[in-house]
Amino acid sequence: MERPQNLNITSKTAVVIIILFHVVGLAGFFIKATQPLFLQLVPWHLLLMFIVIVLAHSSRNNKFALFALITFLLGFIAEWIGVHTGLLFGNYSYGKTLGLKLFDIPLMIGVNWFLLVYAVGVTMQRSRLKSAFFRVITGGVILVLLDALIEPVAIRFNYWQWQQNIIPLKNYLCWLGMGASLLAIFEVFKFKKQSLAGPVLLVTEFVFFGLLNVLVR
Repeated sequence: MERPQNLNITSKTAVVIIILFHVVGLAGFFIKATQPLFLQLVPWHLLLMFIVIVLAHSSRNNKFALFALITFLLGFIAEWIGVHTGLLFGNYSYGKTLGLKLFDIPLMIGVNWFLLVYAVGVTMQRSRLKSAFFRVITGGVILVLLDALIEPVAIRFNYWQWQQNIIPLKNYLCWLGMGASLLAIFEVFKFKKQSLAGPVLLVTEFVFFGLLNVLVR
């Protein structure tokens, strides 16, 4: 069943919102006095990005909703396994920054998995890679590279903490495996070519966390 399309936003509007709110967030983290406020806004920022990506997606229908639900649930379950058993990612726990938790896992972490996988999936969709296999593997590597930038910031601002402050190699291997698996699901759904909102979100995330690593201590 097709959803009403009159709630769509244009690619240009989505791009402006994505870039604007990341720039504002970067400034908020950079200024010491505003850091506590902007840390409280992190879950709301993720929720806003989710809304923007959903509204920018063409042909919102049950297929898209199912993909979002599967990505959210699998991401959330993987994090539950990681936190409660250490079998995935390593020994870590979540702090307060990502907001409301269920079973010690922030609900926004499922949203974050959806956003990252969708952004990388659309970027690979718009790339020149013809092979779905190479799109999935390349996308998985991109997700690992992004996580490498996120980790120092996440630890510094209490998104999550690692046991003995050591990020294990298993974390990156699991990111590769999990990312590639979710991107394979993205490929199965065969969405038609989407707007630049996803790729812009991906690039903006790289710039945002890259600059935080350099500018904020």
